[in-house]
Amino acid sequence: MKHPFIWIIFSLVLIAGCADQEEKQQEEHASVEKPSVEYEVVADSLSIPWSIDQDGETLYVTERTGSIVEVQEGKKDKIDVSLEKPLSDNPEAGLLGFVLHPDFAQNQQAYAYYTYDDGGTPYNRVILLERKDQSWKEKDVLLDRIPSGQFHHGGRLEIGPDEKLYITTGDATNDEKAQDPEYLGGKILRMNLDGSIPSDNPSDSYLCSYGHRNPQGLAWDGETLYATEHGPKGYDEVNMIEKGANYGWPDVTGDEEKEGTIPPLAHSGEPSWAPSGAVFSEGKLLFATLAGQSIKQFDPDTKEVTDLLDGFGRIRDVHVDGETLYFTTNNTDGRGIPREQDDKLYKVDLSTIEGKQ
Repeated sequence: MKHPFIWIIFSLVLIAGCADQEEKQQEEHASVEKPSVEYEVVADSLSIPWSIDQDGETLYVTERTGSIVEVQEGKKDKIDVSLEKPLSDNPEAGLLGFVLHPDFAQNQQAYAYYTYDDGGTPYNRVILLERKDQSWKEKDVLLDRIPSGQFHHGGRLEIGPDEKLYITTGDATNDEKAQDPEYLGGKILRMNLDGSIPSDNPSDSYLCSYGHRNPQGLAWDGETLYATEHGPKGYDEVNMIEKGANYGWPDVTGDEEKEGTIPPLAHSGEPSWAPSGAVFSEGKLLFATLAGQSIKQFDPDTKEVTDLLDGFGRIRDVHVDGETLYFTTNNTDGRGIPREQDDKLYKVDLSTIEGKQ
């Protein structure tokens, strides 16, 4: 029998090699280009921003390193977030998804998703936050011990038109488990705003859909839910989500078919988009891309994906307020080329973008 330390070293090299391949593919597309549109920098020097939300004139941006930046009238305030567990320092981990409670003006509460370490093992959890005494504090844990690992944490939170909280979870690189309905990883989850299981979920669990690799974007067109998802070495997806449906990972990717699984509406093929946050605007799905270094536009009628804007580097999240598009870069996440005072929150007038359909 081979020495156990040899197997440990071999496993570490294999894991590092897989991570390097994924990062290399993204870095191959990293470049510094001139932005293709007129823009305004709303906030700069952000620390790996991940999620954007808005209440009135105030924008809220989570930073993976553990803060929430509040931006109003050109002023940027970095607010500490008091969490019960220490943030994980694994790649892609940290304070991720964030969405304000529908009654935020009255209760000063919001939902967040973060990766933490427990005795050296990483997990994700969904929590209720409260804004109080010039800080954000973890008030309650709604769902805990969501699988985590070196990569593929998922992390997007959005509240749907049905007033349910939707949560994307990654497969935590345990891809076969994405097909297990009882495993919380590799899923889109759905819960009541108090953390309970909705009575109209497909089963007596939080599961909304399964067979996902690493979904990071959610957006609604009316009552129809769409999601963006990272694929393996390309083959990233745009999906229309149906309750209880199986989206195939890891059994099928791209144009492959298998009975009982739902194929994507569109996919990247190669190279990768590495899609993240998404939003609907005038009937089109706009979504951020990291490796693709652009905001892309998906037309549900034609199933075509086109570039809306580029030249800012890696883009993590998008948010629309009327005719105004906000987005954040992620050039400081270790896979991009940081520019002066990166990362930034940008503002663009949608009506000025050439090619906006």
